[in-house]
Amino acid sequence: MFSPARQARTWRDLWIALAETERALGVDIPPAAIEAMRTARDEVDLERVAELEADLRHDVMAHVHHFGEGAPEARPYIHLGATSCYVTDNAGLIQLREGLEIVRSRLVSAVAGLAGFADRWKGLPTLGYTHWQPAQPTTVGKRASLWLQDLLLDLEQVDLVLSELRFRGARGTTGTEDSFLELLGDGAKVDELNRRLADRFGFPGTYDVVGQTYPRKVDHRVLSVLAGIGASTAKFAGDVRLLQSFGEIEEPFGAKQIGSSAMPYKRNPMRSERVCALARHLCSAEINASWTASVQGLERTLDDSANRRIAITDAFLCSDAILQIVCNVAAGLVVHEAVIGARLAKALPFLVVERILIAGVAKGADRQDLHERLRQHAMDARARIDDGAPDNDFFERVAADPGIDLELPELEELADPTRLVGRAPVQVDTLLRRRVEPVLEAADPDGLGPVELRV
Repeated sequence: MFSPARQARTWRDLWIALAETERALGVDIPPAAIEAMRTARDEVDLERVAELEADLRHDVMAHVHHFGEGAPEARPYIHLGATSCYVTDNAGLIQLREGLEIVRSRLVSAVAGLAGFADRWKGLPTLGYTHWQPAQPTTVGKRASLWLQDLLLDLEQVDLVLSELRFRGARGTTGTEDSFLELLGDGAKVDELNRRLADRFGFPGTYDVVGQTYPRKVDHRVLSVLAGIGASTAKFAGDVRLLQSFGEIEEPFGAKQIGSSAMPYKRNPMRSERVCALARHLCSAEINASWTASVQGLERTLDDSANRRIAITDAFLCSDAILQIVCNVAAGLVVHEAVIGARLAKALPFLVVERILIAGVAKGADRQDLHERLRQHAMDARARIDDGAPDNDFFERVAADPGIDLELPELEELADPTRLVGRAPVQVDTLLRRRVEPVLEAADPDGLGPVELRV
């Protein structure tokens, strides 16, 4: 999409469209000139362009001259009335649109992978965390729904930006349309020229006003969306890395994959680590784009050009790579139910103290006295665990306390994990039904399969 050859042909499409539309609106351009441009459209010699640019020191004019060499009848009419940004910026907007469409398809694939995982594991209780500390139980699927919703929010932003992208059009050197007013002699014809050009390249219209370039705020909006994808995917991959360190969930690991050159037993989360590494780079694209937009003095300066050629291309390629890895990981996540159950069981007795208080008071206990007894038993049980005990004997201590009228079976019933996850499974179902199903129903099913990584 960003290759020099593709860009050159897009520029030629823009020059052909400009000449054809100018002729249709009354500019005296011979049909033979336009036909010559059409015939030479695909005859791009990048080595010749480089030779011309070495002499001219101007990339657009190097392409104008090369196009003229292939279509000599059209030399007087190629680029007529236009400034360089007619081709560079309109082609850039086409690239932004096509890039966002590719990213969108990758996002939908990632949504599909995570949706399947969330649905499968929506009812499996797991230890929830706040502040990196054990909190109330949740479910594996509910946790995945948090990752899923982030990607759905990113998808909404991609769709919003796509719907609002406009064309720069043929607006002249400083955006006043003076050269086209001179050519066409009528402001209404200039408007029609731009309406037809925008329509030809699939845009709903042009920006109301421009300087020499389309607003660099547009680049900032696009790169902000991509940076948002970086944040979402880094959150997902970071959680996977942490859960893999617990032994609860693992990313895919090949049968012959090596985790470490020194430690053969290791299964490192290298795919998720790569996502986090690339996402950190992608997140930095937003500040680059906002900085570039902020320094475009008056009608335009040129300190955006070299930066944008790197930053925009890089951000799209980085997004594409990240989302392919996320699709691969999401489709192959491995859940270790026994580990999840054991880790939850160890913390579970502490997590139902509020329920024990309520049950004890219902049997006539004094809440404040009960609270103190439970606090002391919890501290003693915690100290035992900290000293290396493999299990949590909090319930045994409570059941043995004559001042607490609750027996062990009652306590264990209070700690049934399936009764402690609230509406987590229902929330997953609701998200899938309301948000995910419409997205997947509108998607091309051939594009929703797993991604096989090359590295």
